[in-house]
Parts: sequence; C-alpha cells; structure tokens
Amino acid sequence: MLLRHVLGVSEAWLIAHADGSIDPSRAAHYHALIERRTRGEPVGYLTGIRGFHELDLHVTPDVLIPRPETELLVDLALQRIPVDTDCAVADLGTGSGAIALAIAKARPRVRVVATDASAEALQVARANAARLAIGNVEFRQGDWCDALGDAMFDLIVSNPPYIAEGDRHLREGDLRFEPLAALASGADGLDAIRNIVREARAHLHEGGWLMLEHGFNHGPAVRDLLAAHGYVGVFTERDLEGRERASGAQLRNI
Repeated sequence: MLLRHVLGVSEAWLIAHADGSIDPSRAAHYHALIERRTRGEPVGYLTGIRGFHELDLHVTPDVLIPRPETELLVDLALQRIPVDTDCAVADLGTGSGAIALAIAKARPRVRVVATDASAEALQVARANAARLAIGNVEFRQGDWCDALGDAMFDLIVSNPPYIAEGDRHLREGDLRFEPLAALASGADGLDAIRNIVREARAHLHEGGWLMLEHGFNHGPAVRDLLAAHGYVGVFTERDLEGRERASGAQLRNI
C-alpha cells in the first residue's frame, strides 16, 4: 500500500512491474514511510486517504480514520431513506465527513447537516465534500445536538466516541495516534451516547429515526437507554464479524 501510494500506481501495475526499479527520491520517501509505520503511525495518516463506502476520503491526524464497520451505519440509514425523497438527516460528530458524505452521495435529494465540535475536523470534512463535489451537506460546529439549533430531522445518525477512558487499548497500536476526543467518552464509554439519546428527541420529527454505532459490548446498554427515553422499535445490528455494532430506534410521541 505504501509503495503504491509513493509511485501513484495500481496494485495490478505493481505486480506487472515487480522487477522494476525506483528512483532514489521516491525510494527515500518510501523508506521514510516504512519507518513511520514501524513506530505505529496508521497507514491512513501516512497516505492521507482512506476508502469508505465507495468514497476516497482525505484524512489527517485531526480526524478518526473511517473504519469498515461504520459502513454498516450508513447502510442502515440508507435503508430508511427512500431514493426519491426530500428529507433531512443529521450526522453528529462527522469527523472526516465519512457518514454524512456517503449518505449525501447515495441520496442526492436529501439535505444533510454534519456537525463536529472540532474546527479542524470540520475543515477536513468540508475539503472532502468540495473535492468529491457533494453539495447537499451543510457543516456546523458544536457539541452533538447543540450544533443543530432548532432544526428538525427525519433521521439522526452518529458514530460517537465509545471507548472507556481507562481502556488500555487507547495506549496501544494505531489508536495512540488518533484524536482521543473521537475515541473515548467517560468511564464506561457511553457518555456521548447518553447525551445524544437524551437530546436527539427534540430534533426528530414524529417517526424519525436515531441510529448509533457503539462498542461490541454496548448493545444491551444502548437498547436500554433508547427504551428508557421513549423510543420504540429498538433494534441492534451486527457487523461482519458478528459483533453487535449499531443500534437504533424510532421516535413515537404516544
């Protein structure tokens, strides 16, 4: 992957030219990237790009690197948004813009509002939207639902931080290089989810959906939170590894 990035070629080209040589400047760049990778720096930051739901997104250390399991959340949202409909969607904690842009690209008639507390993250997301020529997304700065003002939505989706603050994995591997605020949330990892579940009700139309990514062991707790706040039709979906990864529910004011 790093060699393809340095040379700007496809995997097929690399295989076909396996016996070729590399000029010294590119070789030096390549070895410098290898050295950074041996220190644990994520490949996404080394190449500056990560594929997500048919989009190539630019990423920087200011944003979480999009994960394949988050594509499940996009798919669940798209299942609830008819192709030819004019509706409003909010993506809370957008980071690189991955979820918001994937939904906006697949449903061009939908109006998407993408929020993030980080000005630096929003700069990355806006640049991705401009580069991909996706114009039906509005970006707002603010903490979770606070950035929504008095706007109302048919669907609110979020991949919030959900790792416990004391989790040892935060000090290991790629996670050491990613923004902590996008990874950890409280002693049990559920602080952001509690906030969103509580506040989203005021921004959902009757029958609107709230859907959240969460830790593989958070399914029961998230389902309980949704039910306790009066949401109905609570469900959880598993990722490709069979782990509970995303939960959602519908707002019904009975």
